[in-house]
Amino acid sequence: MLLWLSRLSARLPLVWSQAAGALLGRLALRLSSGFRRKSAGNLALAGLLDPGRLRRSAAEAGRAAAETPFVWFRPPGQVDALIRVEGQEVLDAARARGRGVILLTPHLGCFEAAARAVARSGPITVLYKPPRLAAMRELVETGRASPGVRPVPASAAGVRGLLRALRRGEAIGVLPDQVPSEGDGVWAPFFGRPAYTMTLPERLARLTGAAVLMACGERLPRGAGWRVRFEVLSADPSPQAVNAAMEAMIRRLPDQYFWGYNRYKAPPGVTGPGPRPGRAGPDDGAPA
Repeated sequence: MLLWLSRLSARLPLVWSQAAGALLGRLALRLSSGFRRKSAGNLALAGLLDPGRLRRSAAEAGRAAAETPFVWFRPPGQVDALIRVEGQEVLDAARARGRGVILLTPHLGCFEAAARAVARSGPITVLYKPPRLAAMRELVETGRASPGVRPVPASAAGVRGLLRALRRGEAIGVLPDQVPSEGDGVWAPFFGRPAYTMTLPERLARLTGAAVLMACGERLPRGAGWRVRFEVLSADPSPQAVNAAMEAMIRRLPDQYFWGYNRYKAPPGVTGPGPRPGRAGPDDGAPA
């Protein structure tokens, strides 16, 4: 049923889907205290909180959810026609090295459009966390498996799939602000607070010599599509460097980041980073 509804919603014009999503995002901000608290707290931590931005970011989160079926289930040519690319030469140069390309795309704008932009010039394997609900899992696996895009789960088998793709000289995509499991991350600063950050990009780059790029799918106004940018990560892909690069990217488009994500949580089995200097501890009122 969920897959059928998503395919049906994909038939709507993009501007209609995004408008409906914006309304739902604003309703979520009003009705969900958890979403409101996390969004406001994370924005405050970044020094970006004001009432207007809180409302705009909630609307953009709704747009992101509502536009996803459009990207997944519309004919590829229709989606591609709405994607503008900046920095294609950066991606082409990275591919030309022949050692694979690691694309790091935070929860900013439409990261699904970024994967589609990469697939125009060659295959990309993307890592994702399978949803717990079977219906949602079927939807994600079906939707993300578009031409040139191969989804693999966040598991040992999925990581092996990423490694094989890089060794074939292909591209892979990772959401670097997703909280990893125990043993797969370290605590690194993110907007001034320690966040458990994945070490996977750094490990894969060391094993393969792959180029590492940052990517972002900026949402354009009034259903005009997305502007995908590719940028070279100017440092080794350590968790600290990746978080710093994400911060710079997010500050350019603060309304389009998903501030409601529980970025600072400690996953099961992981000990928290401990008190920050001058603070009582990790539960001192900062977002969690």
